[in-house]
Amino acid sequence: MERTKITTLLERTRGLAVFRDVPKMPGVRDLLALLAILTKDEPEPGVFAEGYARLWRSLAETPERLLPDAWRSCLARAILDDENPFSLGCERGTPDPLFAEQARRELEALRGLFGLDSKTLLGLVEGAAPGLAGTWTAPVHETFPDASPRAAMAGELAGDGDSAETVEGLAEHFARHGAGALGRHAAFRWRGGRLAPVTRPDGIRLDGLVGYEGERGPLVENTRRFLAGLPAHHALLYGPPGTGKSSTVKAVANEYAGKGLKLVEVSKEDLGELPALLDVLRGRGPRFVLFVDDLSFEEHEVEYKALKALLEGSIEEPPPNVRVYATSNRRNLIRENFSDRGEPGDDVHARDTMQEKLSLSARFGLRLTFPAPNQERFLGIISGLVRERGIKVPPGQLRERALLWDRWHAGRSGRTARQFVDELEAGLAYDPADESPRSLPR
Repeated sequence: MERTKITTLLERTRGLAVFRDVPKMPGVRDLLALLAILTKDEPEPGVFAEGYARLWRSLAETPERLLPDAWRSCLARAILDDENPFSLGCERGTPDPLFAEQARRELEALRGLFGLDSKTLLGLVEGAAPGLAGTWTAPVHETFPDASPRAAMAGELAGDGDSAETVEGLAEHFARHGAGALGRHAAFRWRGGRLAPVTRPDGIRLDGLVGYEGERGPLVENTRRFLAGLPAHHALLYGPPGTGKSSTVKAVANEYAGKGLKLVEVSKEDLGELPALLDVLRGRGPRFVLFVDDLSFEEHEVEYKALKALLEGSIEEPPPNVRVYATSNRRNLIRENFSDRGEPGDDVHARDTMQEKLSLSARFGLRLTFPAPNQERFLGIISGLVRERGIKVPPGQLRERALLWDRWHAGRSGRTARQFVDELEAGLAYDPADESPRSLPR
């Protein structure tokens, strides 16, 4: 590539207004520094080598591979991660035409940088400093399993399609999936007054859950309505421990992450910070499910009041893009004592006090019961798990061993069923005589 073309690329990059933070991002910054060295009359080989080595490391070690070519993947990721008036306006559904047109022009200018694939970059380096030839391999990934909407959008950015159509696609992507960290992650925790991304969320899916299909159905349908912008309920899933309530919420979130659904885990202790969390989520593009696991309150705890205000009852309208999915081991979320029922000497408005406590669960529009499985459902769950894992055991032997496990382990549940199958699989896969693992019969 001629020096004048490289100079033009650098000038256009310095002229970015909407995407002005993109050149500051890791990888992009290193490449621009390398291009600046290439514009010099006689670049010093040592400085050149350090610059390319820094770029190579930055491109190769990223955990997110959106495209096979590491440099193009890096540049697309920087554009998708940038929070700017255009991307945030698209999230709110009110993109400013001025920013949209400027974004189109800047994406057109960035096409020159997308044209510098990793092999071309390496060729430029070796051409300018022949003594470095053979030092590096081009950072190109032979496999990139990422098939997410984010990867699809990266492919559009790196392609040579019409820039106006690319901007429209980018606007739709930001509106559904969000910009910055919101667009990069599907699960978060609310910790210390901020959203912390969960980089390795539980990957459980609906098709991996066995049993309780009837209980899960209404929650799946409610989530579909929520994503479609239709009226949708806050949901309370209650039942004994181990019946799959939490797994159901996580599986639903994973199932619809590609449609723009985000899961935000909120601990009971942090419910008092709900107003601050809602301020962060209000007006953002994605749909958020606030996941509160194992929800219950003792008589002296008052965090439930903030939750009640979100569900219904605050002077401020709750964000339309937020719903609460909570799980609990008991239907009445606030512990009620016999003294709450109006014994002599108690509160003269005891009935009102009791109703105020019981009203929390009633504010969930969707309440689903996950009962402890009877024997046949328990055996059915085990049979489904065994079939899913491809474990070969005669039906009569499986039933006998499962019932024996049931007698040894108090509390029949989906969790104990899974524990039994784990034990069964491990026992078939391991021979204590030679202490070496062996393959299961499949």
